[in-house]
Amino acid sequence: MPHACPPLNASATDGEGLFSSVEGQELLVELTRYRRDLHRIPELDDDLPQTIAYVRSVLSGLSCDVLEPCKGAVCAFFDLGRAETVAIRADMDALPIDEASGAAFSSEHPGRMHACGHDGHMAMALAAATWVDRVVRGAGGTTKAEQLPRNVLFVFQPAEETTGGAKRVCESGVFERYRVTRIFGMHLWPDLPAGSLASRPGPLLARSSETTITFHGVSSHIAKWKDGRDALGAAARFVVGSKWLSRKLEQDEPFLLRFGHMTAGTVRNAVAGQARVEGSLRVFSDDMFARAQDEVRALAQTAADEEGCTFDLHFSEGYPPVVNDGTLFGEAAQALPELERVPEPLLIAEDFAFYQRSLPGVFFLLGTGTGIPLHADTFNFDERVLLRGVRAYQRLLLGA
Repeated sequence: MPHACPPLNASATDGEGLFSSVEGQELLVELTRYRRDLHRIPELDDDLPQTIAYVRSVLSGLSCDVLEPCKGAVCAFFDLGRAETVAIRADMDALPIDEASGAAFSSEHPGRMHACGHDGHMAMALAAATWVDRVVRGAGGTTKAEQLPRNVLFVFQPAEETTGGAKRVCESGVFERYRVTRIFGMHLWPDLPAGSLASRPGPLLARSSETTITFHGVSSHIAKWKDGRDALGAAARFVVGSKWLSRKLEQDEPFLLRFGHMTAGTVRNAVAGQARVEGSLRVFSDDMFARAQDEVRALAQTAADEEGCTFDLHFSEGYPPVVNDGTLFGEAAQALPELERVPEPLLIAEDFAFYQRSLPGVFFLLGTGTGIPLHADTFNFDERVLLRGVRAYQRLLLGA
């Protein structure tokens, strides 16, 4: 059975009459159509032909230039004749998951599912683009084109879940070409109340580095264990020590080092000649990343020495930390008075970080209120929360 969202409280989240106005109802119909159409056709990584075709079909009818700056990415540029441009980002890729939400609009692609809200992210960006189009054409109601202080670039990127499509968008030169000076993005968040919007200045999400260590020993029968070099023993010492190391480093700033997979040996009555431990390191600064690598290497050396082993250690480059620009965050908070503060950084990763290394950016979390974890095969949400996201984008485009 699909999970139901708790009802949205209009008085708490609807200061602008989003749910009751005719305009709000029309926007909800638009958002729901986009989201459900896209939810049915999930695709992976850079291989997004149906998704790209859908996004282009919406954008091609608008008063914007549509371009593909790199493989798997689509951008829409609204030229208002301004000296600067603001960007809105959405991610398009799905996950290799069999859907079990029970929704009437479930995935039509076996083994693939929008289980992280990217269908909602695209829906909000498409709806915001159609709003900019109406404003540019003079059909934006009380909002006039001269009220938009910057040109607008919508970025639909691939491979957020895998290889960091954001980095390739940055390397394409599209931001320099269109004079982009700031960027905003948003992620659906199950642990926040439905329709609430939250973020924080400075570090928000972690740098993620997949950490792998292989201990090399010498196998021997356990009856002659002194002839061996116990790689499993070294790995066990290392894993126990890593918990002590985490407690030590997290006193200085939020920090995570945990290992979830270990393989060792061949049979129960032989000393293991090799052991492999796989986990994840998550930090919020380049200084801590460098320090952590040194500390983990020293810990591995101690564990190896105690068992007479050697080791290989590898850290993936991963995604940088998501760090919100303080000045831009202040402007965003003025435009969004309902914005709540996330009390401390969160230990997950997002490739929006690459944009923030190229230009000032702020990333927001939009509550779904369901508590259903991201990447769960039952992930679902009430499309009404997307109204809050689109309204936030509108106000950011007008005033931040």
